[in-house]
This record gives sequence, C-alpha cells and structure tokens, in this order.
Amino acid sequence: MLTVHHLNNSRSQRVLWLLEELGLPYEIVHYQRDPKTMLAPASLRAVHPLGKSPVVTTDDGLTLAESGAIIETVIERYGNGQLAPAPGTAEALRYRYWLHFAEGTAMSPLLLKLVFDKIERSKMPFFVKPVAKMISGKAKAAIVVPNIESHLNFMEAELGKSEWFAGNEFTGADIQMSFPVEASQARGGLNATRPRLMAYLERIYARPAYRRALERGGPYDLLS
Repeated sequence: MLTVHHLNNSRSQRVLWLLEELGLPYEIVHYQRDPKTMLAPASLRAVHPLGKSPVVTTDDGLTLAESGAIIETVIERYGNGQLAPAPGTAEALRYRYWLHFAEGTAMSPLLLKLVFDKIERSKMPFFVKPVAKMISGKAKAAIVVPNIESHLNFMEAELGKSEWFAGNEFTGADIQMSFPVEASQARGGLNATRPRLMAYLERIYARPAYRRALERGGPYDLLS
C-alpha cells in the first residue's frame, strides 16, 4: 500500500486526489505546518532529506518526492492506462509539457509574490518599512505581476483549444496544474475575467475524487 506523507495546505493534496481518481488504497501520515513560519516540521526529514511534502513511500521501499514525479510515476506503475494519453500522440506531448510547466514555470512568480506580500505585512522598525515596501512593490510591478499575467493569459488561451490541459480527456496533467491555478485565484489575480480558467476550477471541484481527497486530507485553506 502507498503511504502519503501529507502536509496541510500543500501540494500533497494533489497526490491524495490522484490516488482517489485511480481508486488506489493508501494511508496518510499527517504533518502540520509551524503556525509562525508556515514551514513543514523537521520530522519530515526522516522520510526525505529535504523535509518537504509531498512524499510517497511504497511497500517495496521506494520513496517518491516532487509532485510531478509522483504523479507521473504513480500513473505509470499503477494507472493501468488511466489518466495519461496514449504514447506518441499529440496529447501525450501536451500532457508531459503541463506536468513540467506547473512547477517549472507557473509557480515561480506566484511564490515570489507570496514572499513579497509577506515582507510588506511583516513587523519591522518603522524607518525600514517604507524602504522594504518600496523595493517589494517595484519588484512585483516590474517582474512578478507581469509574469503572472503572462502565464494566466497563456493558460486561458490553451484551455480554448480543449476542455482539459492535455486535450479533451482529464489527465494527471490537470491534477498537477490544479495547484498553480488555485494559487493564482488565491493570490495571483485570477478572476472572472479569465472564464476558461475559472470554469476549469469549477470542473475539478465537481469531481467526486477531488471531494473525497479533501475529506481524507483535512482542511485545505489555500483559497482562504
């Protein structure tokens, strides 16, 4: 049986969703973020040296880390042809692209925006705060926000080609892409001005496996 080392409000929610979509049995080991730093607890380092989530362990001693690698490996080993396009097709190329785009491109500026937003809200000496806010604001305006806008425009246009990211069938690429799209709604400015992305969120929220994963994983406050 697979064991998911699940950190609250994190990318590991995608892994629970994946396993629910495939109907695979699994166990969950829960971890809670530090309420002050929001970092994962040190106990996760006993599972993987980087101490991050998600991590999946198998009965045969395999340890899987990185969301995209977990999704791809689990589908290949246990999917029986589900959630991945047929090899050699145009859909298979799109599938692989979006598996990598999610973390390799989409999440970078969203993470930077999260960091800069926290800097602006952080407690600091009164004479430092205006300077910190000015630097943060300029970085966001010049680099971070334009990149987020560019990515959202690109994703919106791509969803005009098909219902799902890799084609007209739901795949593991949609599970992988769910986190950056959700994060974009939470802090990247995604709203009704991009109706295809918003409709994509509604489609994934309506999936029974997505709802079952939330029930098993516990509170998921990314959008709060």
